[in-house]
Amino acid sequence: MRMRGAANRDKGCARLKDMSMPTARIFQRPKNAMQSGRARTDRWVLEFAPAEAKRPDPLTGWAGSGDTRDQIRLGFPTQAAAIAYAEREGLAFTVIAAPERKLKLQAYADNFR
Repeated sequence: MRMRGAANRDKGCARLKDMSMPTARIFQRPKNAMQSGRARTDRWVLEFAPAEAKRPDPLTGWAGSGDTRDQIRLGFPTQAAAIAYAEREGLAFTVIAAPERKLKLQAYADNFR
């Protein structure tokens, strides 16, 4: 069934406005602990919080849910760009600060003491 006309469009928009807006989290990707490189750690990521819990599929046993927002990850060059996008789209968001990099300075000679 197709909706035509302004009255029908308004009904559709009202239904969309009644739905709860998704909550997003904005964070900077941490360095992979298994590798020494820091590629793509300067980018900021916006991802949505899960709207429903995952449940096992009765046939295969795989975990899944009907929430398709779990599949969306948006990348941004800066934190300000990610926040601007969330505000422009009317998303409730939480900014998670980047973890502090801890340098463990040691000399090779310390292995033999």
